[in-house]
Amino acid sequence: MAAIAYELLVLGGGSGGLAGARRAAELGARVALVEPSRLGGTCVMWNAAIHAEFIHDHADYGFETPSVKFNWRTIKEKRDAYVRRLNEIYENNVKKAHIDIIRGYGKFTADPEPTIEVDGKKYTAPHILIATGGRPAVPPDSEIPGASLGITSDGFFDLEDLPRRSVIVGAGYIAVEIVGILSTLGSKSSLLIRREKVLRTFDSMISSNCTQELENIGVDVWKHTQVKTVTKSPCGLLDVTVTSSAPGHKPTERVIRDVDCLLWAVGREPNTEELCLDRVGVQVDAKGHVVVDEYQNTTRKGVYAVGDVCGRALLTPVAIAAGRKLAHRLFEDKKESRLDYHNIPTVVFSHPPIGTVGLTEDEAVAAHGRENVKIYSTSFTPLYYAVTRRKVKCVMKLVCAGKEEKVVGLHMQGLGCDEMLQGFAVAIKMGATKADLDNTVAIHPTSAEELVTLR
Repeated sequence: MAAIAYELLVLGGGSGGLAGARRAAELGARVALVEPSRLGGTCVMWNAAIHAEFIHDHADYGFETPSVKFNWRTIKEKRDAYVRRLNEIYENNVKKAHIDIIRGYGKFTADPEPTIEVDGKKYTAPHILIATGGRPAVPPDSEIPGASLGITSDGFFDLEDLPRRSVIVGAGYIAVEIVGILSTLGSKSSLLIRREKVLRTFDSMISSNCTQELENIGVDVWKHTQVKTVTKSPCGLLDVTVTSSAPGHKPTERVIRDVDCLLWAVGREPNTEELCLDRVGVQVDAKGHVVVDEYQNTTRKGVYAVGDVCGRALLTPVAIAAGRKLAHRLFEDKKESRLDYHNIPTVVFSHPPIGTVGLTEDEAVAAHGRENVKIYSTSFTPLYYAVTRRKVKCVMKLVCAGKEEKVVGLHMQGLGCDEMLQGFAVAIKMGATKADLDNTVAIHPTSAEELVTLR
């Protein structure tokens, strides 16, 4: 049977795949999307945790709230309904764009020209986009006995009730976000990290401050700690045996008992092993990520990849932007259309939230030399907390380089820093200098004004 022909075949209906497919269809291409399950996805749990934080401040602002109770199932049902609506919207948008949805798992065949097979049927196109994303990693039981008794961020969204005792393993942004949500909503939570601080790839100020803020909201941060074994007790709860080995101290072994939620947030693995990429000569790195150049080209002509499957800047908006840029290059003849991976703004929905863009202080020093880098920083308590017993500071840092003091990095954690970042990211992308910020009139009273008044 001859293969069904399209102009673009997209493997994966996540953010990057959807964006690339829809933009290509808008530009007139005949597109098919291969996806075995739902299209898209989202999360709104952080907002629930923010409400929990603000409730603590109600009395300080004069509101009497004597018996506030949180019901996990209420927000879970509303969140799930919202996600279902979004999935339906995504699917309707795909159909409106006249994109064919091929349900199933696609894999490359050994045909001379790149061809995809789904449930015995073959499909081909001069352009094939790999956007299969990734999945949370879990250590094998052979490495950590009982590790499979835990869940991942995927399982987090299936929890029917708020766990009473949570153990989160990991130091990245997913671990930080989830442990913050669980702790703030009332779960007794521990975070197990291998080193001294969380978010070690972020600026040192952020890494240090975020670790401290986690402890401030009640998270029990176990530093220099790794899981040794996991066992299930007769009552169905987990006992997590850990080893802690702080520098200069003898290793100690302890057991965290009666855990009803053990969640692994120790990285992600690309969904590439079932694609048969070797049949078409698409190269992957040691971890299975598809190797691409700056234009998202793989090592096989006519085959491209975007998003988490590439292992770089694992963020939804990055995958979307890369997919759209690729579509413009392929179907609008914009030969230089590509995503610039420099100065990508990133927000971590921690408590309080983190906003960061550009180089860390260490990266700037490595790139420009210590003598050519100037740091402006501040730490203060936002006005919101002026009347509250609960105090949460805001920290900010500008990283500037060269005689003109071009802003090459901005890092902050505090109330509102998530919303604050986008506008400053535009300025930094356009090449703003410290003088440009100084010449901007401050908006008072806000936390954002600190960034244009730093001395």
